[in-house]
Amino acid sequence: MNHSNSSRKIGFVAESDSSRGAERPIAVVSPPLATQSNALTVDVEDYFQVEAFAGSIKREDWELKPRRVDKNTDRLLDIFAEAGVTGTFFTLGWVAQRHPELVKRIVAEGHELASHGSDHYRADQQTQEEFRRDVRRSKALLEDIGGVNVRGYRAPTFSIGSRTAWAYTILAEEGFHYSSSVYPIAHDLYGEPDAPRHPFCPRPGFIEIPLTTVRIFGYNMPTAGGGYFRLLPYRLSRGALRKARQELGKPCIFYIHPWEIDPGQPRETSAPRLSRFRHYCNLAHTEDRLRRLLRDFSWSRVDRTFIDGAATLPLFESWLKPLSQ
Repeated sequence: MNHSNSSRKIGFVAESDSSRGAERPIAVVSPPLATQSNALTVDVEDYFQVEAFAGSIKREDWELKPRRVDKNTDRLLDIFAEAGVTGTFFTLGWVAQRHPELVKRIVAEGHELASHGSDHYRADQQTQEEFRRDVRRSKALLEDIGGVNVRGYRAPTFSIGSRTAWAYTILAEEGFHYSSSVYPIAHDLYGEPDAPRHPFCPRPGFIEIPLTTVRIFGYNMPTAGGGYFRLLPYRLSRGALRKARQELGKPCIFYIHPWEIDPGQPRETSAPRLSRFRHYCNLAHTEDRLRRLLRDFSWSRVDRTFIDGAATLPLFESWLKPLSQ
């Protein structure tokens, strides 16, 4: 086939055509859904850095807290190795700087190393320049320690949305290829219920992979992990993932934090009751549920599932603004 007037970039899911004068997303041919793995992800941060405790634990006190992220992430790596799966580790720069051996192990064991920002600042609470410095610093640090190209980014607390469209431009300019920062649900701390539920291009040459949801009674219900995975009985989480996969016609994406398999972590008694419930609910059962999840579904890294031609990305004009603008 002659492509003299166009160029295709499968990894970026974008097309440029000189006759139109602009890039637009294209569809990537994928294998049958039944043969595709879901994307397994870890947000590598410590228990005292979560948004639920932001009003209770000051940033300047982080260094005073006993760190548990290294042992908990090592435990997750052991569990993944036992199950024979790989995943994507969205790693906080703050953690990488203090535990470089953890970053090296992530890479050495075949997982994808990705960025969770530098210091767990919400994207929607930063200026554009602050955001740029944050993601640039985290990418450089991770690449220096891990010795690999970092292509993926996840905003702390899923804080990229319709009000922060500028973040995608900055991420692309800083060398990122994709983000997984949008959760299409209604939530008091985050969420964009009107966002697309499937991977899409918020700008030419860049991909957003929303967290998985399932439609129930006309609403998007979360089924991608986190607190909901701990709160609901496992059989409901498993059924929701299966339904979402069929409903979307695409692989699912699941996330977990290292502290979620650590029932022995220190208790933050000064936090509001709801925050404490969300954080500590069923921690003692999470590891067993995770092991069952790894047995019940096929899993891989985000880049291999969604970015490197392994999943279909349909034509889509961004929910943020038309691509022609």
